[in-house]
Amino acid sequence: MDYLKKYSYWLTDSCFDEDTKRELLKIKGDKKEIEDRFYKDLEFGTGGMRGVIGAGTNRINKYTVRKATQGLANFILDKSNNGQDRGAVIAYDSRHKSDEFALETALVLNGNGIKAYLFEDLRPTPELSFAVRLLGAAAGVMITASHNPAEYNGYKVYWEDGGQAVPSLAGEITKEISKITDYSDIKTMSREEAEKRGLLKFIGKEVDDCYIEKVKSLCLRPEVIKQVGDEFKIVYTPFHGTGNVPVRRVLTELGFKNVIVVKEQELPDPDFSTVKYPNPEEHEAFELAVELAEKENADIIFGTDPDCDRVGVVVKNREGCYVVLTGNQTGALLLDYILSAKKEKGELPDNGVMVKTIVTSEMGRAVADYYGVETVDTLTGFKFIGEKIKEFEEKGDKQFLFGYEESYGYLAGTFVRDKDAVIASMLIAEMALYYKSKGMTLYDALINLFERFGYYKEGLESLKLEGKDGSEKMKHILNGIRQNPPKFIGGKKVTEVRDYLRGNYNLPKSNVLYFKLDDESWFCIRPSGTEPKIKVYFSVKGANMEEADKKFQNLKKSVMKLIG
Repeated sequence: MDYLKKYSYWLTDSCFDEDTKRELLKIKGDKKEIEDRFYKDLEFGTGGMRGVIGAGTNRINKYTVRKATQGLANFILDKSNNGQDRGAVIAYDSRHKSDEFALETALVLNGNGIKAYLFEDLRPTPELSFAVRLLGAAAGVMITASHNPAEYNGYKVYWEDGGQAVPSLAGEITKEISKITDYSDIKTMSREEAEKRGLLKFIGKEVDDCYIEKVKSLCLRPEVIKQVGDEFKIVYTPFHGTGNVPVRRVLTELGFKNVIVVKEQELPDPDFSTVKYPNPEEHEAFELAVELAEKENADIIFGTDPDCDRVGVVVKNREGCYVVLTGNQTGALLLDYILSAKKEKGELPDNGVMVKTIVTSEMGRAVADYYGVETVDTLTGFKFIGEKIKEFEEKGDKQFLFGYEESYGYLAGTFVRDKDAVIASMLIAEMALYYKSKGMTLYDALINLFERFGYYKEGLESLKLEGKDGSEKMKHILNGIRQNPPKFIGGKKVTEVRDYLRGNYNLPKSNVLYFKLDDESWFCIRPSGTEPKIKVYFSVKGANMEEADKKFQNLKKSVMKLIG
């Protein structure tokens, strides 16, 4: 069916409500808009789907949510042991229609006889992962678009281990979804009937309490917080999202007395009206937090994204100015802090492992090597780190100590199987306080790492390529480089080319190209799994900051010229 026929079907079929039809009538003469909304189905990729909110097959709305859930329900009934009774957990963030999409998800599951545990109010993504494990559920769904702009929402699927659906699982769920060609075939149920039959259960405080206690159990030096916690000032922003309650609760219960919240960004706001993007990777998102920190003379600033799985950190440099750390820098600091604390306590295991993604800085590997800890690489996406934790447990041969990715996601502990900004916020606060007790700032600690392991510098460029034309251009760029890979970049010889789509690296096949140069620099190109973008990663290592900066600019300029 072509896009115009699909458009006509949505306009005329009794399956779709009048609000949907009114929205579609407004674009009746706009062929480009109609094409964009209907030229394809919103893709269910690894972990789920994400898109602009609106009517159409290439948008996220209650119909595409229902269709995805029917596919998931079919998969649970076919593949999960006792999946109907074990049920699925559903959580949602502060975005437009998140609560509506969460309830729609629950009611379709209920319509298929599957129990649904729905959080009574918004909760962070990592707590959803935790709740799946705590309740012994067969699956979980998180309604979120993470750090995307306000017009987006998304649908992330988790399996019984609490980890996001990896490609093998997502592929099978996608097959089930693709079998659904008629929206009227989707089974659903009224809320009243679902509650009456005991299929819809609401959860909240009891799960929160268990989660918070587990988070607090990861605190490495509680005695330092007791000794000097009163003297330490934190400015925190939840960027209008789900982190406000759990992050503040953990910090307060551990003894951090001076946690100052950015009031303008404290409460849920689906428009994220104080920021362009609610993303801790964006430096300008911290403008209000920095103003408050300067006024309060705060020791540290951190902010969590709307679904509270990522956290960004801002620290004072040696000139007294607040600077935003990269995800790679924060990850290396946390890794060094965790491993040094465990070593000091005699708790560093012989079979300990750190897990990072292939686009994450090699500085982490250098830190891990120093402590005798193995580094394991995965493809981009925290789902693969969660998958490794499961693998280590099943084999019993390795012990997970820490996992992180350059895009501001971190995890310690194994009771959550996704990046967790509640855990990370607690450890960042503890780490910064510990260094303060030693007369150091977190920036001093970072410089110390550079002096020990080398001055690593990384960066990311994203090329936005929207719509059908953008998708074709993306394929053209990647195929062109794949077929004619460069031999030199910026005057440096390419010593290794890894094509993760065609080569065998003991990892799932993925459309990723990775190039290693003869001076320990590297760059990597891949399409985003959640946005219409090509992402280009760069990394260099220098003897000092000036050399690293120079090498970085040269590499970036040369690679972007290659891409064109």
